[in-house]
Amino acid sequence: MSSASYGSGKLSREDYKKQKDLEAARKAGTAPAEVDEEGNAINPHIPEFMSKAPWYMDTGKIGLHHQRKAKKDNSDPSLQETEWYARGAKVGTAATKFRKGACENCGVLSHKTKDCMERPRKKGAKWTGKDMKADEVVQDISLSYDAKRDRWNGYDPAEHQKLMADWELIEEARRKRKASELDKDAAGGSSTAGGGAKGDGIEAEFASSDEENDDEDRYIGQGGDEEKLNAKSKSTVRNLRIREDTAKYLRNLDPDSAYYDPKTRSMRENPYSGKEAAQLAYAGDNFIRYSGEALDVAKREVFAWEAGERGNNSAHFQANPTQTALMYSEFKQKKDTLKDSRKQAVLSKYGGEEHLQAPPRELLQQVEHYVEYSRTGQVISGAEKATVGTKFKEDVHPLNHSSVYGSWWSDGKWGYKCCRQFPRNAYCTAGALDK
Repeated sequence: MSSASYGSGKLSREDYKKQKDLEAARKAGTAPAEVDEEGNAINPHIPEFMSKAPWYMDTGKIGLHHQRKAKKDNSDPSLQETEWYARGAKVGTAATKFRKGACENCGVLSHKTKDCMERPRKKGAKWTGKDMKADEVVQDISLSYDAKRDRWNGYDPAEHQKLMADWELIEEARRKRKASELDKDAAGGSSTAGGGAKGDGIEAEFASSDEENDDEDRYIGQGGDEEKLNAKSKSTVRNLRIREDTAKYLRNLDPDSAYYDPKTRSMRENPYSGKEAAQLAYAGDNFIRYSGEALDVAKREVFAWEAGERGNNSAHFQANPTQTALMYSEFKQKKDTLKDSRKQAVLSKYGGEEHLQAPPRELLQQVEHYVEYSRTGQVISGAEKATVGTKFKEDVHPLNHSSVYGSWWSDGKWGYKCCRQFPRNAYCTAGALDK
């Protein structure tokens, strides 16, 4: 560390070499150590990034003051975090006549007319000379870094005492009201047969101020087993699922059934395949998504997107849902009208309206299959009715096989009949065997 490092400008080659030699001599102990402004020796082994002050704390003096914590001076108002503005304080008494440079509205020298917080007068104090206000206290408080960011700086604790006093008055009135209700219910309950149990319940409810507002602290629902009340914490513990509800992954335990995503807890397909979805309690998430008005809502949203792309910003699905629905219904009517007009124009020009009429359903459902067989059961003419297929792939022969796996049995093992091999993944060598 050297004083030359604090100088401005770039050092020449000779000066830089002298500076390095001096630093090496100080580290070796042959040259005296550098001294700061207070006369303290500076350790020459301190690295430059620690000894050199940053630009925002550099005073141009040699030393390590930037590494030490600054001491707070209570006499300096800029370091007093408790000092704050005197709100509403006045200086002396009000003036009797208008002074030059004062506020034209109220006659105060501490602010200008545009900054006046008084009610604007029809004729200001400059022209009337009446109702002059006293000058305000103008303070130039220079706060420290912490005082500027102190959210409670300038807060008066007496305000909280007023709040506590108001709360105690409300609490006392509440105790008196509940005590009167207790006496009234106890007097009415003693004349009845079940008055003792009722009085005990009321006494337990209004026993102490800590157990007040029972309806606000706890909630007992009508779900029975769905909710359990914790008396100590006065809170309700809700179960995650009603006992009558069945989890989605327990609807169908077949591993080949509808896929259940544990991350999103969704099962999109119908777990009961082959059954009508309308008669099931749960038919998958897609059934709910594509039933009711869900499709109409999706169409209206797409219509709003397309209208926005064409420049119509009034159709917005979230901001103007009612207007978007009306515009979509009007759009559908115009579209259907245009489609019918084009259809009628084509039919009137070319004709053929009779071909657009569908035949009766009885004719469409009548299907005949004529097949002629021989004595041995072979088909002579006509197409044979196709057999009912299964869910497995049929007539598929992989790996060059001409028969399915399991068509050959030997020595307690299954195999292919075409090549008489037992491994399932074996390539067919029937051609090689024939040769």
